[in-house]
Amino acid sequence: MSMSEANLKDDGDIQRLPVNSELFTFNNWIIKYTKSHILHSGCTTPESCKDPSGSSCLLCIYNKTLDLPHLPEMVFPNALKTVSNGKFPIKVAYSEAWKETRSPDHLEEKIKPFDWTFSNDYKGTLSKDIVVESTNERIDIEKLKVKEKILFYQELMLYEDELHDNGISSCTIKIRVMPSCFFILLRFFLRVDNVMIRVNDTRYYHDFTTDYVIREFSNKECAFSDVKLPLTSFGDPNLLAPHMPLRTAQYEKLTFPKGYAEVDASNGSTSQS
Repeated sequence: MSMSEANLKDDGDIQRLPVNSELFTFNNWIIKYTKSHILHSGCTTPESCKDPSGSSCLLCIYNKTLDLPHLPEMVFPNALKTVSNGKFPIKVAYSEAWKETRSPDHLEEKIKPFDWTFSNDYKGTLSKDIVVESTNERIDIEKLKVKEKILFYQELMLYEDELHDNGISSCTIKIRVMPSCFFILLRFFLRVDNVMIRVNDTRYYHDFTTDYVIREFSNKECAFSDVKLPLTSFGDPNLLAPHMPLRTAQYEKLTFPKGYAEVDASNGSTSQS
């Protein structure tokens, strides 16, 4: 039985921080998560990090790996690879509106051209052997609503930032295993107060009576004023998403050669033997 953990190229450095992990096996599937506390906000070994031949702390490793002038306020190891590195910036109109809402005190630093919302359309990392093809099959949401015993559940925060008190940007993953199936939700949620809202969802679903996994990706986005809900609802993407228009969607079937499967969603992974 084989298993793959979700790791960065320099995964050994994560062991410098306290690690919490759990492994669950069911129906020849192995599901494992590994997590630690948030990334330090400052360099912990400045002398060593300045030396090209010396070892670097996690913060400096991430700063060198990613082309971002600013990191989210709350970052957990293994999460930063999900950031779009400025490849998926929101529309300039949104950015300009956000800047106008900020007080002059917040504009002392030079605003650099990067995706300050930390948006991503990350769908998880698959092993190279998995065959991905488009499908007309959809996840059976009604079946997921049927009450079943929860054999395993875990929710992980991959990163979060409050956008200088102008909203929220977060990336989370939820893993749930029932007797009949497993379900994984990888979600990016963005709210720029009084400007816009975005929800990018990637769902993995596997019925244990089948030999494949369904992966669905959806992008919902709209102006803040388009959602007619109480302001108290704007912190919960579960309440917002049903009221937002669908911009893009992608439906795929994942099949595995020789009975081996692996689904890696940054801090969570599943494998089959």
